[in-house]
Amino acid sequence: MGILFGTDGVRGIANVELDCVLAYKLGQAGAYVLAKRESHRPTILVGKDTRLSGDMLESALVSGILSVGANVVTLGVIPTPAVAYLTKKYNADAGVVISASHNPYNFNGIKFFSKDGYKLPDELEDEIEDIILNKKEDLFNLNDKDIGKKFVKDDCTYDYVDFITSCVNVKFHGLKIALDCANGASFKAAPLAFKKLGAEVLPINVDPDGRNINEKCGSTYLDALSKFVVENKCDLGLAFDGDADRLLAVDENGEIVDGDKILSIFANYFKKKGLLKDNTLVATVMSNLGLFKMGQECGIKILQTKVGDRYVLEEMLKGGYTLGGEQSGHIILLDHNTTGDGLLTGVMLVSILVEEGKKLSGLAKIMKCYPQVLVNAKVKNKDGWDKDEEILQGIKNLEEKYKESGRVLIRPSGTEPLIRVMIEGENQKEIEKDANDLAKLIQEKLG
Repeated sequence: MGILFGTDGVRGIANVELDCVLAYKLGQAGAYVLAKRESHRPTILVGKDTRLSGDMLESALVSGILSVGANVVTLGVIPTPAVAYLTKKYNADAGVVISASHNPYNFNGIKFFSKDGYKLPDELEDEIEDIILNKKEDLFNLNDKDIGKKFVKDDCTYDYVDFITSCVNVKFHGLKIALDCANGASFKAAPLAFKKLGAEVLPINVDPDGRNINEKCGSTYLDALSKFVVENKCDLGLAFDGDADRLLAVDENGEIVDGDKILSIFANYFKKKGLLKDNTLVATVMSNLGLFKMGQECGIKILQTKVGDRYVLEEMLKGGYTLGGEQSGHIILLDHNTTGDGLLTGVMLVSILVEEGKKLSGLAKIMKCYPQVLVNAKVKNKDGWDKDEEILQGIKNLEEKYKESGRVLIRPSGTEPLIRVMIEGENQKEIEKDANDLAKLIQEKLG
């Protein structure tokens, strides 16, 4: 990761850390780097989620892109994976999304996709960052003639929904499905897709006002959805995050089905159908121990990467694997799309439920979750935690304690000023106390 770019683009508090000046410069540098090898005037798609700052940052970003001679097609509010898909479908030269995913409304972010629909590798992000930080604007050859044009496409959601519904071969008639759209980018596309497939749809959190995105709703807050599913006797509930690139589920009993369980369901189904390349699934070091136990029992090899769907994708592309993802609900189905896609994950999960003739609670039994605790330590600077002797000793003590019956994982967040402490073990209360004690130590030393 560089100074500007984290694990998922550039992100910060809107109008403070990510202001119009930076958005303009990212538009210029991003358009230059992504389109400089093209012999024609490049076209770049721009989509956004429902945050209040989206219009402001879109105006600045688009102005930067236009200033270096590229054309822009604005897509409006649309899921992040839709931009990845439509960049390829519309033969654009790049795509950009303005979103801070699961973060609160006052944050925002800017992330780029290549013309093939993939998030950028580190080297291209480093090139964009180098241009901005080292003020290499002379590369752009700005003049009064070579200015791009802006176009608006307001029907693109339907193209995306058509694609999503074409990925499954069954209808959802007779199913009552609750959809929590997090007052975010999926508020229109998700209900459209599931209604088109024949389900009875009960949508919640589909009234974005610019400030309520992810606010006690969506995939980061499942309590309300769990209660809603039970009270309304739904067959299941599906929860998206703010930009709809991740999805978590709730079964008919209100129990959470997280990304690891969804991966387990997918891996076993695809293996049975002969669609799981080398019987291999790609996950991250944050996945629950239960996922790896499932793999051992079911003959599925599980490769581990660093946290971040970009690293999962890199491993998938390297080995030609078709399924990968994270516990948080970023699921990548490379046979269909090039990035984590919450809506695609949702329709695929329901299609398996229909084909197998089972309830979601029954499908989820394929994996047993080990008790796991994740505690965030707020810090001023994420650097230095792995050099502090007292912190290192605390980690070493816990690693020794859990080496036979669990594990300890410490890592800095890629998008926020946090050090994450994760412990798995057999006793919930014990791991909660140990994780909180270590997080408190880290916060006292670095906070």
